[in-house]
Amino acid sequence: MPRNEPTEVTDGWGGERSPKRRKAVRYGVPVAVAGVSAAMIGLVPAFAGSAPDLPKISAQDLIAKVAKSDVQQLSGTVRVTTDLGLPSLPGAGGGAGGFGGAQDGDGASAAPQSKLMELASGAHTLRVAADGPEKQRVSIVDKAAEYSLVHNGKDVWAYDSGSNTALHSTAPGERSGKQHRAPEGLPKDLKTATPQDLAKQALEAAGDTTSVTVDGTAKVAGRDAYQLLIKPKQAGSTVGSIRVAVDAANGVPLKFTLTPKSGGAAAVDVGYTNVDFAKPAASTFSFTPPKGAKVVEGDKERATAQRGHGKDAPSRKHLAKDMDGLNVIGKGWTSIATIKGDGPGLPSDKDKDKAKGAGGDVGKFLDSIGDKVNGKFGSGRVFSTRLVNALVTDNGTVYVGAVDKETLINAANAAK
Repeated sequence: MPRNEPTEVTDGWGGERSPKRRKAVRYGVPVAVAGVSAAMIGLVPAFAGSAPDLPKISAQDLIAKVAKSDVQQLSGTVRVTTDLGLPSLPGAGGGAGGFGGAQDGDGASAAPQSKLMELASGAHTLRVAADGPEKQRVSIVDKAAEYSLVHNGKDVWAYDSGSNTALHSTAPGERSGKQHRAPEGLPKDLKTATPQDLAKQALEAAGDTTSVTVDGTAKVAGRDAYQLLIKPKQAGSTVGSIRVAVDAANGVPLKFTLTPKSGGAAAVDVGYTNVDFAKPAASTFSFTPPKGAKVVEGDKERATAQRGHGKDAPSRKHLAKDMDGLNVIGKGWTSIATIKGDGPGLPSDKDKDKAKGAGGDVGKFLDSIGDKVNGKFGSGRVFSTRLVNALVTDNGTVYVGAVDKETLINAANAAK
């Protein structure tokens, strides 16, 4: 097992002790763990120093310890690195430009959704804090900029120092006096960049498709931890293993590492470099826009947009209808998401002379980044990363999963 000392990153927010998020009730993951991890993140330098001598524990008891963990207060620094084999994303990880700059929409540069894309590749440092379900803070720190997402009761602030823009929204509450919860897509999305959230997703995979064992101990962020090793039993999965370091004292996952079956560096590696389970100072969750910052009221922006679209504004019913073509085939680690096509997909050989672009022939370009394949389903191309493969057929049907190319093609053939 690794023995390297994790790089120490100084916790911000004036060194104040901050909390951890809501209690971990159930830890589980869908097969999507590999695909979802593309939108998640992470790395911290490997496990530290000498392995501690801890009492023996079974995998079942360790999983139960994680599930029973009731830690709701925490603060710390998370080091995140992702290597999915994706090409570099423009603007990602590059100073202030990676966090803001001119974008369409008044609050676009401070909107949380784009930050997830930046976390899908490269190395990042996050500062996290939580004090129960109503108070969380996540900051993504870059060399020249910082992005912060702060949830405090009914208020949610997203601030991008690169563009000096603050986006304010109201956390929806069912009624006065009831607990407020964070809006969908705000703290929830960025919270998934922490080891405990990724571990939540991974532990439900423990079933007849999964092997779960305790693989020794480790020192992570200065704390004694057990190492939980999760391996798919299904041959077609591209996931080699998932290793979760679990705090021996309180059951909180401290580090999450996903290694592809193909080997090499971890595809997803997330871990605390320092962590404190004391109640954080109340000021940690206070936010006032800096002088000169552009402040955008997200609630008003949404209301204006909805009025502008009128009856054409998307509704839950419309969105649900749009998802009618989505289906999942298979089970466990070899589950594959499919979206039925209803027309031309990628350019075929017949289109090569017609499909011309500024960079040359579109068909040749697609050949350079995807493998042409044929089967009972027809023809198409497979696009691959270290973890996820996607088959796009010439009629527009898409098959995607954390499975190898052969498994993907067999699934497409069987679906016909």
